[in-house]
Amino acid sequence: MEIQKLESDGIARVRNDEVIITDTASMLDFVMSVQYETTYHKIIIDKVAVLEAFFDLKTGLLGDAFQKLVTYQLKMAIIGDFSMYSESFKDYIYESNKGSHVYFVATEEEAVEKLR
Repeated sequence: MEIQKLESDGIARVRNDEVIITDTASMLDFVMSVQYETTYHKIIIDKVAVLEAFFDLKTGLLGDAFQKLVTYQLKMAIIGDFSMYSESFKDYIYESNKGSHVYFVATEEEAVEKLR
């Protein structure tokens, strides 16, 4: 896992080609580790680092994990292509992107803009 500090924005950019978030506990461990290493409360991660089951709303993984982010006042942007998912998931993305904790975006530039 490579962590880049985007210091001017107070954002930690995490790059990893393998799945590192597999459940709520691993997501919490991940964000706390990043926060400990950087002291930043805003994190950008690629979609490939998140278990695919998170993007199936029926599993409940997404809601549980993201509630932890809200509880600990952390913000996260996930970069990737989300066009192949169900309409209900696209609605979830739309609502989430209007909020202030979790964003689903296509590019790093969009992620930085949302997290500022």
